[in-house]
Amino acid sequence: MVGDKAYQERVKALLKAELKLKSLSYKDLAERLTAAGMPETEANIANKISRGGFSAAYFVQCLEVIGCSNLSLKRD
Repeated sequence: MVGDKAYQERVKALLKAELKLKSLSYKDLAERLTAAGMPETEANIANKISRGGFSAAYFVQCLEVIGCSNLSLKRD
């Protein structure tokens, strides 16, 4: 069985890939989260993503504010 660390890395990579697909920076994400009523800073986002230790709720919030309505967990 794959450990938690591997899943944290996978989720981190998924979020970073979605940001890249949308040509968005951490600053853009911070602005969108803040506008949606979830105050966030670019530095906090960078820390959370580098650690990979954020909640599923935070992950979904990020995906929603960047306009991601579909996410494939399949690796190419």
